[in-house]
Amino acid sequence: MSKTDKDIAFMRQAIALAQKGRGRTSPNPMVGCVLVKAGRVIARGWHRACGQDHAEIDALKKAGTASRGAEMYVTLEPCFHYGRTPPCVDAVIKAGVRRVVIGMVDPNPLTAGKSLRKLRRAGVEVCCGVCEDELLQLNAAFIKYMTTGLPFVTAKIAQTLDGRVACRGGDSKWITSDQTREKSRGKRFLFDAIVTGVNTVLMDNPRLDVNGKPLVKVVLDSSLRIPLKARLFDATADGQVILATTRKAPAALITSFRQRRVDVIVCPRTDSGVDLGWLLCLLGKRGLINILVEGGPKVIGSALKKGLVDRLHLYVAPKLLGDDQARGSVSGLMPAKISRAFPLRFLGVEQSFGDLFIEAEVLHVHRNC
Repeated sequence: MSKTDKDIAFMRQAIALAQKGRGRTSPNPMVGCVLVKAGRVIARGWHRACGQDHAEIDALKKAGTASRGAEMYVTLEPCFHYGRTPPCVDAVIKAGVRRVVIGMVDPNPLTAGKSLRKLRRAGVEVCCGVCEDELLQLNAAFIKYMTTGLPFVTAKIAQTLDGRVACRGGDSKWITSDQTREKSRGKRFLFDAIVTGVNTVLMDNPRLDVNGKPLVKVVLDSSLRIPLKARLFDATADGQVILATTRKAPAALITSFRQRRVDVIVCPRTDSGVDLGWLLCLLGKRGLINILVEGGPKVIGSALKKGLVDRLHLYVAPKLLGDDQARGSVSGLMPAKISRAFPLRFLGVEQSFGDLFIEAEVLHVHRNC
């Protein structure tokens, strides 16, 4: 069935509901649902957190028997398989919904079009692909993980207008305004884990916290130089800090951290240190599918060079250093020609308390785990 203006309008309502789950549903997708009867919304639902009711079930429970003969607008194909909850497609059929308008097919191979076919066999009218482009952006992390096994990676950079993150002597406090830094820290809530390099820990001693959510903190430290008294260990639960190291680290130090209930992962080593691609595969298998990298120029440059970064969050301050020896925001790429520069696509630009916030997509082809 073809989509109509009415379908688009109700789907946009469902998308707004799905967005309420930002930062809370991982490793599940964000999903919203609207039930409509005689042109009027009779129930709304969204997926609040992993393990809780899916959006369709939330809406159907609210509607009760009124759902019979209704139209359902749901941002993602109802699940076909048993997971933490039973299949939503069976509940939709049982409720007597007559028409289901779906934003996009579920990329999970356990569903992936199976629910569409089951609905049609049950006599339910199905329309799919409404507002799909918006939903591809909304659930980009879930889609990437389902299709590659890798987490979705966002790299954060705060720099001057001429692309510098610190003076030649190392001073970097502060490039952006207090309000912008607070805003950027608040965005950590959207992610499952934050990755940084040991040099950032040694220089800035950050806590890497966010209000309202336990955030997994991952430190790339091939030799285990991180001090035991680093602030990111403060008030953290067991397993909330991961030290990603290599066999270069002293065995006694590895044992010492593990005795303190710190998760130490011994990773394969590359020329630049910890094999970040291998580590990201492992984090994905642990259900950490949306990763923020707040590392220095070498960490971000290495991740970009290996094709591991999907998105950039760039905070630009209206300041100039004008010093060739000052630290640039990204290092190690060194293309020989402009045509070999890393291509980006701007997703949004906005003012942020006197600074600029730029969100950009990195254009590349993902590899699989």
